[in-house]
Amino acid sequence: MRYKAEIAQVFRDYPRIYFACHRRHVHDPKSGRRVSAHQVSILDHLDAEQPMAISDLAEHMGVTAATMSIAVGRLVRQGYVKRVLDPVDRRKAQLRLSDAGVRICAANSVLEPTLVEDMLAQLSERDRRAALHGLALLGRAAVAAQQARSRATKQQRRAS
Repeated sequence: MRYKAEIAQVFRDYPRIYFACHRRHVHDPKSGRRVSAHQVSILDHLDAEQPMAISDLAEHMGVTAATMSIAVGRLVRQGYVKRVLDPVDRRKAQLRLSDAGVRICAANSVLEPTLVEDMLAQLSERDRRAALHGLALLGRAAVAAQQARSRATKQQRRAS
């Protein structure tokens, strides 16, 4: 393993941040309805503007399209997700967050804002900027690695 020490550091520090700052319960701030962690996980993968095919969402989350369809159906009935027709193939539906879904995602990040604020307050301004810059770099690398895995999976499926 090329980055053994760096991997160990991420494994050590990420859980510290998560456990110090994570939210315990997820609720719709308007209705007060409790939303399951699984449902929030699905919502976190969707966007209000950029639609996503249910098959892509299912693949990304490691479940079948049928399983994802059931879960998304509940979110549609609860008003958190909208199904829109694919402009290219009108037989297919794409998913977008509704305004209520956006509200859930904004209000129920996995991290509690006041706890994150308390954590950041422990750092000097210089260290805080450096930490946030490093976090942004890791975030971009995470997205790039995820996209590369998705492309590789699609290529493997086509080759099979």
